[in-house]
Amino acid sequence: MEIDQNVLQTLLDSNPRFRMLYEEHIIFEKQLTEYDKKPFLSTQEELEKNKVKKMKLAGKDAMEKILHTVSN
Repeated sequence: MEIDQNVLQTLLDSNPRFRMLYEEHIIFEKQLTEYDKKPFLSTQEELEKNKVKKMKLAGKDAMEKILHTVSN
């Protein structure tokens, strides 16, 4: 998702929901990076990684929906 930096900053400053989703997105990205660093994941870790991926995707979809409403 490529966002103009001015639009991104405006949304972060003016839309608390977008800001929360964006911050969660960053946290999820860091969690996934940590899972990717491990040579082996336990079954529990694999399940958690998949859960994080789903939450990250749901958040991205919600951010895109907000962007779509702002840009129209």
